[in-house]
Amino acid sequence: MTRARRALALALGLTGAGCGFLEEEPPPDQLVCRSDAECAPGQVCFVDGCGNPGGDIVVEVEPLPKAGLLAQDFPVDRLRAEQNLELFSPVRLRGEVSRGTMATPDGGLASIPYRAPVHLLATGESRLIPGVARRYETTLFPQDGAWALPVGSGDYTVTLTPLDPGLPPLSRTASVDPATGGTVTFELPTAPNVVTLSGTLVLQGPALVDADMEVQALDESLRPLSQRARVARDTGAFQLVLARADAQRATVLLRAAPVDAADLMPRKTFVVDPSEPLTSPLELGNPGAAVKVTGRVLESNGQTPMAGARVALQGRVAGGGTFQGVPVLTDAQGRYQLQSRPGVAESPLTLVIVPPPGSPSRLTLQPVTVAVVDTALDDVTCPARMTVTGSVKNPEGSGPASGVRIVVEPVGALTGWPQPPLGFESPQTTNSEGQFSLALDPGEYRLDFLPGENLPRVSRFVSVPAGNSPTDVLQLAAFTLSRGRSLSGRITLPPDPEVAPDGIAANASVRFFRVVTVAGRPESLLLAQTVSDSTGRYSTVLPTR
Repeated sequence: MTRARRALALALGLTGAGCGFLEEEPPPDQLVCRSDAECAPGQVCFVDGCGNPGGDIVVEVEPLPKAGLLAQDFPVDRLRAEQNLELFSPVRLRGEVSRGTMATPDGGLASIPYRAPVHLLATGESRLIPGVARRYETTLFPQDGAWALPVGSGDYTVTLTPLDPGLPPLSRTASVDPATGGTVTFELPTAPNVVTLSGTLVLQGPALVDADMEVQALDESLRPLSQRARVARDTGAFQLVLARADAQRATVLLRAAPVDAADLMPRKTFVVDPSEPLTSPLELGNPGAAVKVTGRVLESNGQTPMAGARVALQGRVAGGGTFQGVPVLTDAQGRYQLQSRPGVAESPLTLVIVPPPGSPSRLTLQPVTVAVVDTALDDVTCPARMTVTGSVKNPEGSGPASGVRIVVEPVGALTGWPQPPLGFESPQTTNSEGQFSLALDPGEYRLDFLPGENLPRVSRFVSVPAGNSPTDVLQLAAFTLSRGRSLSGRITLPPDPEVAPDGIAANASVRFFRVVTVAGRPESLLLAQTVSDSTGRYSTVLPTR
């Protein structure tokens, strides 16, 4: 077990049954609390230990996304029973884009505004709430070189790609604050500062690739240095446009990929010196003729066909490329039929099986050998998902907490495993004894427990190993719910004649988070969420002692 994962296990008070998750009882000073009773007066037991229920709180308000009023985040120094939230004007990421300079009457130089259409992509996350992603994109015409993009507050990487294929994309970082927004400036290279990198992509030797392919230049962090360029099918020729500074790098990556995955061509990445002509063709490598692959998937009992599972093949093929097949669904008998390229002897392909919702079987990665002829694979029995059990008590241990709904949210992947599918709300609730049992794929999760009766939600993190046996069980330490306190207020924003003439933020989404540190990394716990009414008022319940 890695140090970080073991620290996570210790922090959560996990015990192992069947899989021996913890080898020994951790020292008492490494255990966090399991109920408010273990905390000092006025403190509440959170996943990271005892803490002030009114501290480390960040509120996110999203007033009206369709009107460009997006998320604004605010730290809350001290929670009050009446917590009014005053928003700023709509948050905008503003920018300028220019290309070249011109002389001014006073003998100086001024930038020439770029007015042709551009595509903007802003990706990042909240500045205050770890793990809350932000993503916005659009295509627009800059007005005299200026543009504005409605975004939520956060830290972003902004990529501007001109629709003119003769210009390279540019990337910048920007921080966007609710009060001031954010700004970013792009200066597109002029003709003398643009370098064309020409080359040829072939299958092998004189043979061309019989599929539509595209090539793009990337840096070592996979940031785009050029636009995607089509490869001419009749000649294999391509041209990439880079900024001169990027063309002077020691090396760049050229990634060749199929335009349509249905063509069954692999992708391949080449390391080249952009300052030297590409005199030799780039060889994708002959992946072999396409073959038909058939098989059957069974549930964990080894008998019941798994209908509706998503199945795909991926891995290295002849020529050194990486193949990513088109997924298909199994039929009522659990059977599938795929089109694939043959694998290579030293590195089998991987059959990726994603069971349908409600299946007791887990996500499965099965190494398989795909021959150079149509191949019928052996039946695959997917192992059972790991069973995660635990129990919840009412505040101050006053009996079991029954009827608590559970939301399961993946937050990370285990080494060698893909991240589990998106979160889901468990159809079950805790039983009359406050107990619950979940079947989960390998991965790292946040479990959110949503009690009724004006009690606040509680979260726990859990790392679910792959397990080796259907009898493996991961048992969480029992914990106690906190008492709740009502919180209400009104959400207002500067009057806007088009979307909020009276300054009332009606139907705004409101989420309260607590920012914590688990296993040395920042995490955010959703404490409460609600929606304001037509008068801008909201009410919710947060934990208290």
